[in-house]
Amino acid sequence: MNAPVNPRLDLLQPYPFEKLRALFAGVTPNPQYKEIKLSIGEPQHATPAFIMEALAKGLGGLANYPVTAGVPQLRTAIGRWCEHRYGIELNPDSEILPVNGSREALFSFAQTVIDPSRGYTPIVASPNPFYQIYEGAAYLAGAEPRFLNNLPENDFAFDYAQLSEAEWQRVQLFYVCSPGNPTGKVLSLDDWKTLFALSDKYGFIIASDECYSEIYFDENERPIGGLQAAKLLGRNFDRLVMFSSLSKRSNVPGMRSGFIAGDAKILKQYLLYRTYHGCAMPPPVQTASIAAWQDEEHVAENRRLYREKFAAVTPLVTEVLGTAQPDAGFYLWAKTPIADTDFARGLLEHYNVVVLPGSFLARESDGVNPGAGFVRIALVASLEECLEAAERIRTFCRSL
Repeated sequence: MNAPVNPRLDLLQPYPFEKLRALFAGVTPNPQYKEIKLSIGEPQHATPAFIMEALAKGLGGLANYPVTAGVPQLRTAIGRWCEHRYGIELNPDSEILPVNGSREALFSFAQTVIDPSRGYTPIVASPNPFYQIYEGAAYLAGAEPRFLNNLPENDFAFDYAQLSEAEWQRVQLFYVCSPGNPTGKVLSLDDWKTLFALSDKYGFIIASDECYSEIYFDENERPIGGLQAAKLLGRNFDRLVMFSSLSKRSNVPGMRSGFIAGDAKILKQYLLYRTYHGCAMPPPVQTASIAAWQDEEHVAENRRLYREKFAAVTPLVTEVLGTAQPDAGFYLWAKTPIADTDFARGLLEHYNVVVLPGSFLARESDGVNPGAGFVRIALVASLEECLEAAERIRTFCRSL
């Protein structure tokens, strides 16, 4: 007899990269070409030396148990960054909480805020296509995930009409990703105003995933954040939290460092959950994170590298695929001339370039899988590799 486990684990779909491995089973890449992997959103730019040095200097802290709330110096550094970046003032003792990367926090947050005891199955709403952690978080919290389509013909705006009045009454949590993964869509102030109005009407919490916020193209047009939007609209932070990360901003995905900020009442309960969960940030990571949040030079240089790649690569890919430079982020969301899975297999087989089928990043909703017929191309490799990949993509498309 099998040991009993949570039956909701059976609801979890394989992660997109597991699906990709299965899709590529039996495919032999053309040995004439060196592999160029543009499928995973893993930053490939060098980690700044000063961050690694700070990490090493913090090793002495390994002799101590870290506190879940993080050291005051880290919360203060994060608060100052938020003030510089968004023009918002946060109380570092009640409105900021360090976390081990935004992925961990986005998942565990749902376990704190979903209340399954109200006599109905709660709904967790999210974009579609989306980051699969939102779906898993909903299921494991005892909720039903619902996916609101973000279609290019609607400028990737949420299709709020997909939920009925009765369904809106069941929404307890709404995940937002801006800049979006994979579309690169940045929510405008009007978009936020609409979402806030729905939150006021139905009482749901907004979880704003902003891990790509520092990858943008115009230094005078920075993506607006959720807390920033609230301030600009004269609101407080009730039922609103933001999730941010150093992974993309500072090229330290392996450090697993980020923060959550916003509604103090929610953060108080989330801190209680995290204390029991045992997910305090290691002291060396806290030391390195303080250094990273206090420096903007390396972030500006990081943006310059992405800006250079998008300027060079986007026109080449646009010649053969339906795409354009995104609002922000480091993905091209490109429409394919054949099925996205066939495109990805063929591109690997003939030209050894790895991209991710868009259908793996979405679910059928309202009769549509909004990721079908698209591929996500992560411009995370070097400029030379991205250009080479673009040329191979053009050659492959012209052979179809």
